[in-house]
Amino acid sequence: MSEEIPAWLRERLARFEEMQRSLQAVQIQKRQIDLENSEIERALDELKKTSPEDAIYKFSGQILIKVNKDELVKELEEKLELNKTRISILAKQEEKLKQSLTELQSKISSALSGQPGALRES
Repeated sequence: MSEEIPAWLRERLARFEEMQRSLQAVQIQKRQIDLENSEIERALDELKKTSPEDAIYKFSGQILIKVNKDELVKELEEKLELNKTRISILAKQEEKLKQSLTELQSKISSALSGQPGALRES
């Protein structure tokens, strides 16, 4: 009853766990970028409410620096656009990882249910 797990199955299980960690990392990165985008959008909304005469400051390390409103708006919009591209790339990675995980899980399940050769050299 206490059979040892074959090396090829241990390797596939390790690969499965690594892919799960990679998927979690991609999902965390996406959430972080989404949060950053929300902050940028709120900042842009606040900038729209300011008049041209209002002083605008932004953080640079530990200090605040007075900046030109139009330049700051442009900078934030560019960052938002870059983040959208990053999210798109991460979404593709996420989808690919999910698909690979599903396929590998199916192969592992088949091997565990006794179908010979289900995981060998795939």
